[in-house]
Amino acid sequence: MHQSDPAKPDWLIFGLSAGLLALVILPVVLLPEDSQSVINATFTLITQELGVIYIALTAAIIGLLLYIALCPWGNIRLGRETARYSKFSWISMLFCCGIGGSVIYWGATEWVFYYTSPPFEAVARSNTATVWAASYGMFHWGPGGWALYCLPTLAICCTYYLKGIPSLRLSTACEPVIGNQANKIPGRVIDLLFIVGLISSAATGLGFGTSVAASALTRLIDIEDNFSTQLGIISVMTVLIAFSVYRGLDEGIKTLSNINSILALTLVAFVFVVGPTQFIAEMSVTAVGNLVQNFFTMLTSTDALTDGDFVESWTVFYWAWWLALGPFVGMFVCKISEGRTLRELIFGMLFWGSAGCALFFMVLGNYALDTELRGLHGVVDETLNQSPSAALASLIERLPLGGFWLAFLAVIGIIFTATTYDSASYTLAAGASVRLAPGEHPARWHRVFWAVALGVLPACLLSLGGLKALQTASVVASLPLLVVYLIMYIAIIKTLREMTETKLATSIA
Repeated sequence: MHQSDPAKPDWLIFGLSAGLLALVILPVVLLPEDSQSVINATFTLITQELGVIYIALTAAIIGLLLYIALCPWGNIRLGRETARYSKFSWISMLFCCGIGGSVIYWGATEWVFYYTSPPFEAVARSNTATVWAASYGMFHWGPGGWALYCLPTLAICCTYYLKGIPSLRLSTACEPVIGNQANKIPGRVIDLLFIVGLISSAATGLGFGTSVAASALTRLIDIEDNFSTQLGIISVMTVLIAFSVYRGLDEGIKTLSNINSILALTLVAFVFVVGPTQFIAEMSVTAVGNLVQNFFTMLTSTDALTDGDFVESWTVFYWAWWLALGPFVGMFVCKISEGRTLRELIFGMLFWGSAGCALFFMVLGNYALDTELRGLHGVVDETLNQSPSAALASLIERLPLGGFWLAFLAVIGIIFTATTYDSASYTLAAGASVRLAPGEHPARWHRVFWAVALGVLPACLLSLGGLKALQTASVVASLPLLVVYLIMYIAIIKTLREMTETKLATSIA
């Protein structure tokens, strides 16, 4: 597919989005201590007071998606009769677009936080806590999160392919409910919320991916892992993202995603073979069994009867992060899903997305868990006292040919992150375009601008100390999008019902 004439930017949305980005960055740069205090207070307020809304919405979305996939609506095909991309390329692109370097950052060490502060009042570091620790990472990166990606994907597909509206803007996906408001105040607000949400959430993932690459490189070449090092890595990733998105959807993003999937699977396979294979296999089966048995309990847990903050600190944060990134993933996956049925789309995202993430948690996570339990390395202490990425680098260094695999990890961290945010840059440009027909693409300068802009915010947030600032950016950005998700939920049902009624009326006539 050749690059066609570029789509015209929507200058109002472009200008407002760029201005808001500057308003967020300036206080962080000029008033870092005050910004840190505000960030911590905001995260606590939203997760504790409004967390139940995120939990209820996620459960409702899973129910709707499964209903659509299993009923006759699941047979509806998007656009052309054959899929535009092979299944491997499609899965690679949707996975790399939706995950980035974050799954590597958390895959090996997220269990540490659950092991030392477990859910459901389990005793810390006990066998029960160990099983929950091995299970909860797969839960947070499983069907619940991918459902929050899938709902906006489905809503955008309904208007883009089924109603034939040549626009990937989020306001267009809401049109069955709000009417033709794309160029009026309601539509403008929705599109602006999408762009702000994407920039903020992209900062989170870009920050995590940067930390992985920085920890691996500093261990490999013996330099200090500090903000200057991370800033240098962000700069390299920004250039790679800009180049990829400049090349376009097929020549850049698809190729990078395919390469990245092969590299990541190579690392996971090597760890499984040379690591504690039996423990990894046995613990993985135990964790999956525990997850299946307790999925609905985990999905609806709100810590209502305890004084703990496990759900607020982790589940609500994750649902907020997935939710804020959802419209971006939706636009991108919509663009690459032409020719697939709704059933393929839903099960592809819920199953392949969840399975891909679970693979990292089962292999890397259980390798790390075995290392801790056998006293071979203090994974828990290093994760809590330094960072998850530092512990990951130590674990990789322990492998045979550790130096080679540290370099391999750095490359994966950079490419994994780049494959997400070249997609994000493309989607930001698409969302800030007036119209975008199936054969059109945003202007190259427009895509490159957003690639550069995406590198600025995580650099500023990392300068404040990292994790909490990055988490809060996602949580705050997701809050107004809760309303947009409700609108898309209704819009999907309305569009599919109208199609059914129209088809029935046509058959009767």
